Parts: sequence; structure tokens; C-alpha cells
Amino acid sequence: MLPLLLVGVVAVRHRSVLAEGFGHLATARWPWLLAAAGATCLTWVAAACTRQGAVVERLPRRRLLATQFAAGAANHLLPTGLGASAVNLRFMTVCGLPLARSSAALALYLLAESVGRLALLGALLIAFPGALRLGALLPDAAVGPLLTVAGAVPVAAAVALALLPRLRGALASFLRTALGEARSVHARPARALALWGGALAFPALQASVLVLVGRALGLEVPAGHMAVAYLAATVAAALVPTPGGIGSVEAALVVALVAAGGPAAVATAVVLAFRLLTVWLPLLPGALTLAALVRMRVI
Repeated sequence: MLPLLLVGVVAVRHRSVLAEGFGHLATARWPWLLAAAGATCLTWVAAACTRQGAVVERLPRRRLLATQFAAGAANHLLPTGLGASAVNLRFMTVCGLPLARSSAALALYLLAESVGRLALLGALLIAFPGALRLGALLPDAAVGPLLTVAGAVPVAAAVALALLPRLRGALASFLRTALGEARSVHARPARALALWGGALAFPALQASVLVLVGRALGLEVPAGHMAVAYLAATVAAALVPTPGGIGSVEAALVVALVAAGGPAAVATAVVLAFRLLTVWLPLLPGALTLAALVRMRVI
């Protein structure tokens, strides 16, 4: 709750910019917004492809796609993607996969999604080296705390493993299962293509949604620069574990778009419309789908 509270304080302090951003929404051009809505729907297809690519067995396609749609609603109940992970873990176990293999497939999916997002960001930064002023995104005062946290996490993990032999054994067993699952998946070209193709397509489609919304609202930032801003903002927002990235993603995206050269009010309007399309409009139907899948014992 603390990150949400901090975001609320920032929103109150900058309420005039938010009000101006909401005012810009009335000027949106609908053809671009409809294209953005179509790209949003394709993100669930990309997620389903990646989930299928993480397991050798064939999963039921329609139920898999419906589960990805429902997982979006569950993702807003728990921080850092735990809601979607829980839904997909339950779906795979109901489909007959043992819990250990389902967990390994989930870990492989998360790894592929992270690698795909970072690879796409790296490629775009090479193509558009001046797309983002990192100094605006990362103040000098934040460098020290971030480095401290980055160094403390592996040290704490190493100490925990050293002091808890049962944890070491569980981790070793999980890694053996995960490596075996990864080898089995990559031994089948179709599964490997679905895994890595979907992992690249998902962030690319989300970035394209932001670009289309930017065009709808007349944001004067090149498309490549907007894509870089989106990827950089979502990577930065992942450090703040709010449910569904609520608050942290919005704040990081506004800062990234302004750093890319967009006016603050228009950038705010773009982010509001982007999150409306990708999060808030699908939330209620996603929750209803989740409840129906639970009743049907699909998850």
C-alpha cells in the first residue's frame, strides 16, 4: 500500500497537470484509438503463445487464451505479477502438469518475457541512441540507493542459502526440473519459436499501443522514441511492486515521455488513455471471465 500512497501524494501535488491531461483526452482521434484497442487484444494472443511455448504438452487453445485475459484481472490483486502467475500455475496443474513442472514452465515464461523486453529495449536504444535522456529518469540522488539495493539482494540470498540447507535442497531440485523443462522445450522448434516469438511480440505490441495512443492525441514524439520510453519505463516500474504496476507504471511512463521530448500535459493524457485501454477497460470483463473459469474448474 505504501507505493500507492506515495503515488497518490504525487498525484495531488501535480493535480493541475493531471486535470489538463484529462482535458486532452477529448481531442483524441478515434481511428488511432481503435487500432490501439486491436493491438491490445493481440497482446493476450502473444502471452498465450509464450505460455504454450514454455511447456511441451499441448494446452487447450481457447482455454489458454481465456486464461490470459482473466490473468490480467488477477494481476491487480497482488504485486509484481503474482496474480497472473497464480492463475497460470493453477491452469497448468488443472491441465495435468505436475506442480514442479508447472512452476518450472512459469519460471521459463518469466525469464523469456524479461529477456525479450530487455533485448527489444537494447535493440531500440542502438537504433535510436538519443531517444531518452537517462538523467531525467534517474536522478543522481537515486543512484546510490539503487546500487545498494542491487548489491544487498544477492548478498541476502547467499546468506539465506548458506544458513538454510533445506532451502538449498529445494532450490537445487527446482533448478534441475527447470533446466530439464527448458531442454525439452528447446528440443522442439515449434515450442521454442512460440516461447521466444511471443516473448518479443508481447512488449512490442504493448509499445505499439502506446505509439498509437500517442498518435491519437497528437504527441509530437517519434514512434521509435515512444517505444523506447515505454520499455524503459516498464523496466524501471518493475522495481516498485505495486499490484498491476498501478501508479508506478503511470508515473514512470509520464517521466519517460517527457524525457523523450513530449509536453507534460499531452504525455499525461497519453499515459491515461494507454492505461485505460490496457488495464481499466478490460478489468471488469477480465474479472467476470476469471470467475467463470473458476466455476468451470478450468483454474
